[in-house]
Amino acid sequence: MEQKYNVVPKSELRLEGRKVVRGDVANDWGLQLRWVVKKDGKVVSTAPAHRTEMSFEPSEKTPGAYEVVLQTWKYVDYLKTAAGEFVNSKFIDISNVVTVKI
Repeated sequence: MEQKYNVVPKSELRLEGRKVVRGDVANDWGLQLRWVVKKDGKVVSTAPAHRTEMSFEPSEKTPGAYEVVLQTWKYVDYLKTAAGEFVNSKFIDISNVVTVKI
């Protein structure tokens, strides 16, 4: 069975203090979800986003502004580099970005 990617999944994020709360994932492909935390444009951490858990609180302790986004895996094929990294399949953003201040 071939995976169809006609409609990109979407979820809306909002803040409740330091906690990031997500809505349901519309058009969910059923593939892996993850939270991505960035500071100054660089990924500082990732965490699994379980479908039954609707919130996430970044574990970062260093003061500053962190951006959080929800991503899902977009499988295209198994093509990998010699180092074992996927070439065409990748994580894609499926939510708005929220800024958490610590």
